[in-house]
Amino acid sequence: MLKRGGLMNRCAGALVVLLAATLRVEGFIPHLGKAAGSRPVVQQQQLQQQQQHQSGASPFCAGASPLWMSATTTEAPAKAEGETFEFQAEVARVMDIIINSLYSDRDVFLRELVSNAADACDKKRFLSITEEGEATAAAEFGIRLKPDRAARTLTIEDSGIGMTKTELVENLGRIAQSGTKKFAEALAKGDADLNLIGQFGVGFYSGFLAADRMTVVTRPFQGEDKRQYRWESSAGSSFTVSEDADGEPIEGSGTRIILHLKEDCEEYLDTVKLKTLLQRYSEFVQFPIELFTEKTEYDQVPDDTAPPPAEGEKPKMKTVSKKTNVWERINQTKPIWLRSPKQVTVDEYQEFYRTTFRMFDEPLNYTHFSLEGQVEFKAVLYVPSVLPYELSRSMFDENSRAVKLYVKRVFINDKFEELLPRYLTFLRGVVDSEDLPLNVGREILQKSKMLNVINKRLVRKSLDMFKEIEKNATAYTTFWNGFGRYLKVGLIEDNDNRQELAKLSRWTTTETGDDVASFDEYVARMKPDQKQIFYVTGETKKRALASPALEKLRKQGFEVIILQDPLDEMSMQSLGKYAEKDIVDAGKEQQAETDEEKAFLEEKGTEMQGLRDWYRKLLGKRVTKVDVTNRLIDSPAALVQSAYGMSPQMQKYYRAQSVMQGEEDAGAMDSQFNQAILELNPTHPIVLSLRDMVAESPEALETMELGRLVYDVAAVAGGYDVEDPGAFTARITKLMSRQVLADGGEGLVADGLSTRDMEDPTKLEADVVGGGGMPEGFNFDDLQNELKDAADDVVDESI
Repeated sequence: MLKRGGLMNRCAGALVVLLAATLRVEGFIPHLGKAAGSRPVVQQQQLQQQQQHQSGASPFCAGASPLWMSATTTEAPAKAEGETFEFQAEVARVMDIIINSLYSDRDVFLRELVSNAADACDKKRFLSITEEGEATAAAEFGIRLKPDRAARTLTIEDSGIGMTKTELVENLGRIAQSGTKKFAEALAKGDADLNLIGQFGVGFYSGFLAADRMTVVTRPFQGEDKRQYRWESSAGSSFTVSEDADGEPIEGSGTRIILHLKEDCEEYLDTVKLKTLLQRYSEFVQFPIELFTEKTEYDQVPDDTAPPPAEGEKPKMKTVSKKTNVWERINQTKPIWLRSPKQVTVDEYQEFYRTTFRMFDEPLNYTHFSLEGQVEFKAVLYVPSVLPYELSRSMFDENSRAVKLYVKRVFINDKFEELLPRYLTFLRGVVDSEDLPLNVGREILQKSKMLNVINKRLVRKSLDMFKEIEKNATAYTTFWNGFGRYLKVGLIEDNDNRQELAKLSRWTTTETGDDVASFDEYVARMKPDQKQIFYVTGETKKRALASPALEKLRKQGFEVIILQDPLDEMSMQSLGKYAEKDIVDAGKEQQAETDEEKAFLEEKGTEMQGLRDWYRKLLGKRVTKVDVTNRLIDSPAALVQSAYGMSPQMQKYYRAQSVMQGEEDAGAMDSQFNQAILELNPTHPIVLSLRDMVAESPEALETMELGRLVYDVAAVAGGYDVEDPGAFTARITKLMSRQVLADGGEGLVADGLSTRDMEDPTKLEADVVGGGGMPEGFNFDDLQNELKDAADDVVDESI
C-alpha cells in the first residue's frame, strides 16, 4: 500500500498509471490480474451515491456507438460498497501533464474517447471470431453520445469488450509497463521524451480536459464475473471502484463514460458542436456513431379554431410542430481509400471529393494507391480544377488544409508540414496509416523515417498525376493557369524533383505570343549555334521586350524567355541548367565567347577609356563599373547587373518586403544587390559624340547633361527607376525646346516665355535647366529620337 504524502506527491501519482491503463483497456497488454501497485486504503469507505447517467463508453477503445443506451432513462440510484484506491505517484504526474500541457485543444477529448470506444468494439469483434468461431452481428457494435443539460453531463457508451473489476483497477490506477515507469523517472529529472508515452493509450484521461469528474460504468465480454462495475475519480489522488448493481444495466458488454462537465465546458452539451467535432475527427470510424438529438417535425392537423366546414368541404388544416428525440447517425461517409481502386467508380471518387473537402468543382485528376512494406498506408489524392478559396486570398494561407491524416480511420491532423511540401498545398487528399508513431496527444507526428517515406511517395504520386494531366493540352492549360506558381515554388524548394518540375513548367517567350512553351519545346527550337537558354525580366511583357539587352539576341534569331514575376526569376536561378544547357539572364553582364569578340572589346575599351573614367566619376556609386559591349545594336547604352547582382524587378520586390517588415535602411540592400554596370555601345553616334565632348570639355554643363541623359535612358529602358524624375524631365524638355527653336519656333507652347525669349536660345536654356549653351554644330536629332521612343514607352505603360 502506498503511503499518503503531501498534496504534491499525491498529484504526482496520477498520470503514468493512467497511461498503462489505457493500453490494457485497448487490449494491447494482457491483463494479468490485480496489481500490487494499487491496493485498497486501510480504511474502506461505504459509498452511497446518487448519480444521473444516460450512457457510457469504454475508456480505452475508440469509435463504436452503443446501441444499448437508453434514450429516456437516467442512471438509477445505486447503493454499493465501494473500495477507494490511490493512484500510483507516477500516474498523477502523467495525468497532470495530459490535462495541463499535452493537448493544445481540449476538443480532442471527444476524439480520444470515441477512438477508444471504437478500439473496444474492434477488440470484441476480433475475440468473437477467434474464441467463439463466429462473428458477432455487426448491428451489435456501435457508439452513442448523449448530452444532458439538466445534469451537465455528456455520456459516451460503446458496445465493446468492457472491463472486469480487476481490469478497472489495473488499467485506471497503476503502471503496468516498465517503459512508462522509466518515462516517469525521466520526467522527474527533466529529460523525458514526451513521445515515449505515445506507446500507451492514455487518451482516456483527456476527458479531464472538459470534466472535473469522470464516471466509468462497464460490463465485461469475457471472464466468469459478468457483473457491472463503476469507476469514479475527480482527477485527484484516488479513485473508487464499486459494483453497479442498481444502475442502468449495460446489455451484453460495453463501457459507459459519464463526463461531469466543468462550468466553462457547457459548449459540449450543444448537439451542433458535438456533431461538428464528430464529423471532423470520427467521420470514417468503422462502427456507427449516433448522437442523441432533438428533431422538429411538422404535421397538418384540423384547425379547431376555424368554423365548421360546409357539407362536402374538407376541414381547414393548420401546421403544428412536434419535437422528438432521435438517435442521429453521424458517420455516413464511407472511407473509399480502404477499398480496391477497381471497386470504386468515377462518380464515387467525385462524390467523396465534394463531400469530404467541401469542394464544388470536378477534380482534374486523382490517384488512389497504397504502400506496403516498412511503412504501410493507403491514400487518395486529388488535383482540383480551381484554386481552393482560402488560397485565393494568400498563396500559403495557414487555414488551408491540403491532406487529412488518419490513423485507423480516426482523424489526427491536417496541418503536418512534413507530410506534404508546401508547394503542393493546393492538393486535396487523405492518408490513412495503421502504425504511424504519434505521441499520446495524437497531435504531433514524430519526425521519423516513416514520415519521410510517406512524404516522398505522396510527392511522386502527385508528379505522376501532373504528367497525366499534361497529356491533355486543354486540361493542362487550366492546371498551369491555376497552380503554375506553386510548381515554380517547387523549383526553388524541392532539390530532389527540380528537373521533373522543370519539365512540367511553362513560360512565355519572344516566340510564343499569348501562349506558353515548355523547356523541351524551347530547346527543340534553339539555333544550332545557341549554347544557352536566355531569359529577360520586366514588370510587364512589353517592358521586357523593350530591354536593350535583347537587341543582339533578336538579331541572332535566339528565342528568349520573358519573366514578369520575381518568383519566375528565383525559379530560374534555382534551376540553373536544363538539358545540360546553362540558363542565363540576358540582362546581366556577358563575357565574350570568341577571340574576335575579345579583341573587339579590348580595342574599343581602350578607345573609350577616357569616357569610361569620366562616367565613373560622374555616376559614383550608382554603378560598379563602366564598360563597352557588343550586345547593343540600336541603343547607345544599357544598364545591366554583374553576375551576382540582382535584377531591377528583384530589387523592387525586396525593397517592398523591407518596407512591409519595417526596415527603414534600404541602402544596405542596394549596396549589396545592386551591382549595376553601364555598358556603352562604342559604335553608336551619341556615344562617339559624347566621347569627343568629354575629351574637349569634360566639366561643361552640356557634357554633363548629355552624359546623365544617356544614363537615365539606359536605366529606364532596363527597368530601373530614374532617381530624379524632375531633372530627367527637364533635360528632355530642354532638348525638345532646342529642336523647336531650330525649326523656327512654330508650335511651341511655353508658359512664361515671350517671343523675345524664344529668339534667345541662351535665355530659354537658362529657364529650363539653369543656363549654358551647346557647342555650335552639335546635332541632337538622333538623341531626340531615342528619348522620344523611350518616353513613348513609359507613357504607354502608365496608361
